[in-house]
Amino acid sequence: MGDHGRALVERVIAAGRWVRTPRTPMPPELLARAVFPSGRPVPPSVLRWLAFDTAMLRRYGWLDKHFRFTPRPFGKVCRDRYGDEWGGYFEQAPMAARFDECFLLPGGTDSCRVFVTSSADEYGEYPVLALDVDDVPGADLMYPGFDVFLADSAGMVATSDDDDEYSHLAEHPDFAARMATHAAQCFGGHLFQDCFGKSDED
Repeated sequence: MGDHGRALVERVIAAGRWVRTPRTPMPPELLARAVFPSGRPVPPSVLRWLAFDTAMLRRYGWLDKHFRFTPRPFGKVCRDRYGDEWGGYFEQAPMAARFDECFLLPGGTDSCRVFVTSSADEYGEYPVLALDVDDVPGADLMYPGFDVFLADSAGMVATSDDDDEYSHLAEHPDFAARMATHAAQCFGGHLFQDCFGKSDED
């Protein structure tokens, strides 16, 4: 791999594995001034994808009909996805206060993928978490950015057959540094935190 951000999304687009027709790109004049409601910048990977097509992100509630971003707080995403009982655990979790602007992504069954606009890494990218209610409800750092989420979903991220942990990219030679950055920013250096504030090493 070796590419990150916009360059990695370019590779995904060129591979043609996410192409749907007809496409609906974000109008260039809106893309040029796109910003999240919080004022945080839209990462390069998302900007490039929106210039290509908005259909997938619209299906998951990222945009309204006017191409405006429609994030939800962490707790709201979880309640909408899991209902009041399990969603309530996430809503009351210590991490909920850190993630005020979130977007759902495709993937998972009992688990789900959530893009959170926390602090950006060196490529200007925000992380994607995997939320799971199996055993103890909690969140794993799964991808260091939307770029890697897209590439992995397109089958372009090489991993070993035994990489079945959500956070296995923390050991990936191309993405380990970015994963470590987001782990420090989101979970105090850990790759996982449950809804009671405990980490993977507690």
